[in-house]
Amino acid sequence: MNERLSPGTVALLLIPPMLWAGNAVVGRAVAQMVPPLTLNFLRWTLALLLLLPLGYRVLGAGSAVWREWRRYAVLGLLGVGLYNSLQYLALHTSTPVNVTLVAASMPVWMLIVGRIFHGVAIRPAQVAGSVLSLAGVAVVLSQGGWDQLLALRFVAGDLLMVLATIIWAFYSWQLTRVPADAPVRSHWAGFLLGQVLYGVIWSGVFATLEWRLTDWRIDWGWPLALTVVFVAVGPAVIAFRCWGAGVQRVGPTLAGFFNNLTPLIAALLSLGLLGESPRLFHALAFALIIGGIVLSSRQPRP
Repeated sequence: MNERLSPGTVALLLIPPMLWAGNAVVGRAVAQMVPPLTLNFLRWTLALLLLLPLGYRVLGAGSAVWREWRRYAVLGLLGVGLYNSLQYLALHTSTPVNVTLVAASMPVWMLIVGRIFHGVAIRPAQVAGSVLSLAGVAVVLSQGGWDQLLALRFVAGDLLMVLATIIWAFYSWQLTRVPADAPVRSHWAGFLLGQVLYGVIWSGVFATLEWRLTDWRIDWGWPLALTVVFVAVGPAVIAFRCWGAGVQRVGPTLAGFFNNLTPLIAALLSLGLLGESPRLFHALAFALIIGGIVLSSRQPRP
């Protein structure tokens, strides 16, 4: 690894896929308890309440959160309003395995969005790293046998997740822009609060449309309450904090490769819940995914 991938940076970028793997599992588990867009609204409303005591100072008069409202509105729409809504919507017709598989295409979309919209050149090492990392995801899904991989079937929810993954690529690249909001960006809770503030408005609009156009009902109870707390604290506040800091350090392209660990982590979590032991193909998948991360992080020789 080069200097950009210090142990601290690696730790930052490992936390989000761990939490997002759990998010996919619990999102599927409560799919019949709460409508997807409403779950997203509840999640980010609680996250907003958690962030307010930590970053409320950035909401003062003259803050960049208000001056740069278009930028924060776009960040809130992409990262909070759309991505998570589409993911929960996808989990109503797809499985956590398929959803994490589709999300594993993120490094490819990061490269494409960076090249077309930000003029960032694609290096051969990044392409090779993408192939190697995706091969590791394929090993997880195939469980060491090609027949398992060929038996996979994709549904409408998977297409929604493709759209969500592309949106996340745009969101991540937006995080690299440094306009006149440096004082806000220097405070992680304030910067995230600015995004979530607008994101809650977007998600509230989407949830309102959901209730007007459908006949959903919420099955209130402890399982749903605990789920909302988990997805607000872990996959929302903590994961977004770590992802934003990681992207700032290494850029969205390299950070995107860490997302490919999500299917592997989801599989290992399932193994732990079922009391089974890890198998050889898990080790092979881990080696391929890590190899893709290391390869893509190599800098060209001057």
